[in-house]
Amino acid sequence: MKFFEAVANVFRIPDLRKRVLFTLAMLAIYRLGGHIPTPGIDANRLQQFFQQNAGTLFGFIDLFSGGMFRRLTIFALGIMPYITASIILQLLTVVVPTLEKLQKEGELGRRKITQWTRYLTVILALMQSFGIALTLMKSEGGFVLNPGVGFMLMTILSLTTGTAFIMWLGEQITERGIGNGMSLLIFTGIVVGLPRAIDNIYQNLFVTKEWTIGHLIVILAVMIAVVAFIVLVERGERRIPVQYAKRVVGRRMMGGQATHLPLKVNAGGVIPVIFASSLLAFPTTLTNWQVVKNSPFLSGMLNSIGNAQPLYYLLFVVLIIFFCFFYVSIIFNPNEAADNMRKYGGFIPGIRPGKNTADYMNKILTKITVVGGLYLSILSLIPQIMISGIKLQRLPLVGNWIDNYFPRWLLDGLNVQFYFGGTSLLIVVGVAMDTVNQIEAQLIMRHYEGFTPRAGRIRGRRSSI
Repeated sequence: MKFFEAVANVFRIPDLRKRVLFTLAMLAIYRLGGHIPTPGIDANRLQQFFQQNAGTLFGFIDLFSGGMFRRLTIFALGIMPYITASIILQLLTVVVPTLEKLQKEGELGRRKITQWTRYLTVILALMQSFGIALTLMKSEGGFVLNPGVGFMLMTILSLTTGTAFIMWLGEQITERGIGNGMSLLIFTGIVVGLPRAIDNIYQNLFVTKEWTIGHLIVILAVMIAVVAFIVLVERGERRIPVQYAKRVVGRRMMGGQATHLPLKVNAGGVIPVIFASSLLAFPTTLTNWQVVKNSPFLSGMLNSIGNAQPLYYLLFVVLIIFFCFFYVSIIFNPNEAADNMRKYGGFIPGIRPGKNTADYMNKILTKITVVGGLYLSILSLIPQIMISGIKLQRLPLVGNWIDNYFPRWLLDGLNVQFYFGGTSLLIVVGVAMDTVNQIEAQLIMRHYEGFTPRAGRIRGRRSSI
């Protein structure tokens, strides 16, 4: 009842109602553009190709475009060029002094970096659309109806314009709507697969009868447990107590308060999983090349790190943990944080300012980053194991014994074909939590009740239906 009361309060506030309706309208336009095909493409043949290459890099890109890439609509590139441009500029701030200075200049510097991100997004979209057009023309699948310069120019123009328009939609949602626009576009692209997933469950349970009620209960239980696990860890943080000494500034006494420095358990978000997944998708993509097929050594080596192979899972975990440390080292510098704390008269109780403070924060950061990396690894592996299993029977020496005595669901998976994998589920839950938190903050600011009990009961002007 409290939830429906909060939803009703959202539409009672004119400004908040306009923001929510504007966001929904922009998302509807995004989905509408996802059904406009790029001219000159045989959509049926292209979709068959993607069904055969679901575990490759093409399937990974298609996930973030909400199925638009497999149909090659005008929004086929999705938000990936913008995400790539943002990550590139974020990485460059560490090595390029100009970008580092801009990042510290506040709002003016952030606007400049945002402008450069837009330019880089368009450049990346031009390069990717050119590569897609050239690949489709040279492929033997017959995807292009009328190959030529006209098709190439039309494809480049359509895909690049579509990407620029998506970028504009995301910025409009962030500025005039509710929530982070880019995240909500990715969220929408993933959630549209929910009806397909429900239909797949229905087919397996009642039509083909490959599943029993027990299979369905296990799948739903795992889904609920994973969502609860995500919510628990995403809200988790390590709070380092910080005390600020009193000091006189002019005629005023400043400082003297106690606060804390929050360090999130999963500071890198979904970025480490995206990096690891994209890197491991390359070997599977290369196995379709004719040069690799003609070489038994190359094909055998790449197949050994293919999807569901033991080596694949091992490399996946290692890469996720590595990128967690890599990304956290970029977004948080213990030495810089310790220096800023010392400049403003802050210190951690029991720890000397300066290098000792930096070492102390670095030690804590290392521990929670390991925990965050293991959390992302578990979250990403559970759905993959449910879908494809772990091919432990391929291991040398013990493979036959494992094949005879291990349960088949572990080795071959449940063939769930469920749309929400670890990466997508993390994005969906994370974006939903952030959006609900923003709406809740708007409600509480206007003296209404929020969605959750932790929001408190603030008696408002019209707090009940």
